[in-house]
Amino acid sequence: MIDNQSAPYAAFLLRVISGALLLAHGLMKIFIFTIPGTVGFFESLGFPGLFAYLTIFAEVVGGAALILGVATRAVAILTLPPIIGALFVHSGNGWVFSSEGGGWEFPLFWAITNLSIALLGSGAFALRLPVVNQKLAWAQ
Repeated sequence: MIDNQSAPYAAFLLRVISGALLLAHGLMKIFIFTIPGTVGFFESLGFPGLFAYLTIFAEVVGGAALILGVATRAVAILTLPPIIGALFVHSGNGWVFSSEGGGWEFPLFWAITNLSIALLGSGAFALRLPVVNQKLAWAQ
């Protein structure tokens, strides 16, 4: 049974922590690994360099949107491809993320978290934009 009084706050907490982690990962790719370094890493894995740019965009913009609660359901779904990509990249490294090269436990947890956010919606304290509400009512 869902407690309708606390559920919006639970959704808020999931949304904000996932958004903060996405934002941190995107900014890490920009400021620590650098964009050219991130592109090189993606290419070393056999991915097109364009995927690095798309991932950075999804993490930075998607993370900010989740924190603010803008188009939450849509953003949670749209951030799944990079997270699932990370899951496959780390799948050969073992279960625990502290394994060399990082394991697949964290990307799996994060994918399920964002799927849960997509199912729950924005929760409490979400920024309600009239344009988004009219055109993407399901996205909130």
